[in-house]
Amino acid sequence: MKNFTITAHTGCENTPANSLESIKKGAECGADIVEFDIRFDNDNNPVLSHDEPTGAEVTLEQAFALLAEYENLKVNLDIKCTTNLNAVQSLAEKYNLLDRAFYTGVFVEFVDAVKSDSPKLPYFLNITDVIPPDEHTEEYLDSLVEKVRSYGALGINFHFGNASEKLVEAFHKNGLQVSIWTVNEVEDFKRIMKFNPDNITTKVPGIAKTLI
Repeated sequence: MKNFTITAHTGCENTPANSLESIKKGAECGADIVEFDIRFDNDNNPVLSHDEPTGAEVTLEQAFALLAEYENLKVNLDIKCTTNLNAVQSLAEKYNLLDRAFYTGVFVEFVDAVKSDSPKLPYFLNITDVIPPDEHTEEYLDSLVEKVRSYGALGINFHFGNASEKLVEAFHKNGLQVSIWTVNEVEDFKRIMKFNPDNITTKVPGIAKTLI
C-alpha cells in the first residue's frame, strides 16, 4: 500500500465534529490526515462548520495554529461553500501549511472558484454518482478518469460502496489518486484496502491503523 494514508474524519473517535479536540484525537490515533468542514461566518471569515454557522464555531485560524504544531499531519479541507476561499489560502500560507493542505467537497460547480480564489491548494473532485462496482466497464472508467482529469483534480473522492479494484487501477494508470470515504466497519476496511486506494477516510482511525 505505497503512499497509503488514513484520514480521520471530523468527529473521529466520538469527539465533537469540527472541534480542536477532533484534530488532536486524530493525531493521537496516528492518522496521516485530519478532516474538517469549512464554511464562512457573517464576517466572511472561514470557520469549521458543516451547516450554516451560528457564531460559536472554531475558526480556521485556530485550527491551523493547532495543525502547525504537528510536523507531518496533513489536513483535508472539506468545503461546503466557496464564499471566501482567498482567506483559506492566505491562512494556509500564514501557518506554512500549503504543502500539507488540500480540498475535498469540490463538486464540479465549485471548481472555477477553487481555481481562481485558491490556486495554490490542490483538490480532489467529489463524485457522488459513481455507479456500482459490477457496472465498472472499461468505457465507463475511461470516461470517469477523463472527467476528473479535465477538471485539474488530484484524483477522485467518493463513497466506499462504489469502489472497485478496476476503478483504482484505471485512475492509477493515469496518474490520478483515489480517496474513499467514509469507511468505519472492519469488514469494509478489509475489502477496500485490497483495492490499494491512496486514502481511506474514517471516523475510527485507531481501528484503521491497527488493521494496517
